[in-house]
Amino acid sequence: VGFISEDEYLEITGITREQSGEYECSASNDVAAPVVQRVKVTVNYPPYISDAKSTGVPVGQKGILMCEASAVPSADFQWYKDDKRLAEGQKGLKVENKAFFSRLTFFNVSEQDYGNYTCVASNQLGNTNASMILYGVRHCGCVWASVQSKGLAAGFHRLALADAKEKRGLGTSILSQHHSSL
Repeated sequence: VGFISEDEYLEITGITREQSGEYECSASNDVAAPVVQRVKVTVNYPPYISDAKSTGVPVGQKGILMCEASAVPSADFQWYKDDKRLAEGQKGLKVENKAFFSRLTFFNVSEQDYGNYTCVASNQLGNTNASMILYGVRHCGCVWASVQSKGLAAGFHRLALADAKEKRGLGTSILSQHHSSL
């Protein structure tokens, strides 16, 4: 997509963030070689949260809530549980803020950690928020088995959830997870 203007300036009305980028101006005449100048156009916009999902974690395990936001300038993030702001360094929690996401990590989930969490993303142009729930899930009766694949040190692990479902004739659920130990 290009813009053509016979004038010495280019006016883009109703600009959107998708129109951010590098633009090139070329001036030419019959006397000399064309002169080309590039200019970078940055479109500032308020935060937009693109991803925030609720997560289920068993008691005693590590849990993570993520909040992804697009904004220019970059968003600042804050986390709340119910209406109480969470602070960095709070016991058992870690807040990691980057330019386009924030991660709230629970190192040892307890019953008290379950509940509604809100991620607030803000910059000079505005703010937005998204709510997500950290909820409890039960441990399953898991069986881990390691198998070798073509002599490589790659382990394939199968998690067989052979619980009451199988006893009720509902079948066994199988989840596969692959990791390489090379």
